[in-house]
Amino acid sequence: MWNRLTTTLNEAFAGLGTEVFKIGEASITYGVIFRSLLLLLAAYVVSRIVQQALTRFSRYRQNTVSASSLYTIKRLSHYTIMVIGFIIAIAALGIDLTKFAIFASALGVGIGFGLQNLISNFSAGLILLFDKTLKVGDFVELESGVTGEVKEIAIRSTIVTTNDNIDIIVPNSEFINFRVTNWTMTDTFRRLKVRFGVAYHSDKELVRKAVLEAADRVKYTLKDSYHKSPQVWLRNFGDNALEFDLVVWLTADAINRPSAVQAAYMWEIHTSLLEYGIEIPFPQRDLHVRSWSAEAVPPSSAAGKPKQADSADS
Repeated sequence: MWNRLTTTLNEAFAGLGTEVFKIGEASITYGVIFRSLLLLLAAYVVSRIVQQALTRFSRYRQNTVSASSLYTIKRLSHYTIMVIGFIIAIAALGIDLTKFAIFASALGVGIGFGLQNLISNFSAGLILLFDKTLKVGDFVELESGVTGEVKEIAIRSTIVTTNDNIDIIVPNSEFINFRVTNWTMTDTFRRLKVRFGVAYHSDKELVRKAVLEAADRVKYTLKDSYHKSPQVWLRNFGDNALEFDLVVWLTADAINRPSAVQAAYMWEIHTSLLEYGIEIPFPQRDLHVRSWSAEAVPPSSAAGKPKQADSADS
């Protein structure tokens, strides 16, 4: 049995020396291909080990290393290790790297014309990783109207997760070529204006009191800052109502849910206005109807009517 196993292994290793094809003067065998694949696998394993080590290091240095910087370092280290592993795997095939570089440059020119969008997105991805204007965890609003949290910045695209838990894959070039609103770039405190209207005969001071009480009941209101306390502004004399703005600063956890925050304030404002008996108007129109009679018809209108024939004439 041992001899049979030894014979099988010898045949298997002998088969690895079988030539598959040739590139120039380099003979590519099964063994060479297997060795190159092992090198690529080793590069991937090393990349994973390095990323795990960086993650453990960040846990001990939470105050000195930000999550966005750690993400950028991990992605760049992964790309660097894989590129080095690919180059070593090519060298293991026995291919002259100088000739391969010339071939790759010529191939790159041809691919560049056909894959311009892919190259553009790849370059934009590198810019986003080095730049500090966009990072993982930011809440952004794209020019197309999409809003959500940045979950991942990959080579070709960035994943944005909306508040409805929908993952949207956005090409990296869109963050470079178009306008992007980053709600959490430098600060997480934002001001919100909630517009509402009351009847013209309402007491303005009572309106202020009711709405400030409503803002105080909402958990998203920032309450620990003297200069950022809620305010009520009389914004406009509308056609049917006095139009007000509740101006309120929000806490950090309210940035990622703008629709829910707006709805919470509208709910409490409506409750307070009803409690104080303040009328919430609705559009009204006055219709004026002018009465008229036959005597009121202008002479010109009467003259324009055709005359009837006299029945006595024959």
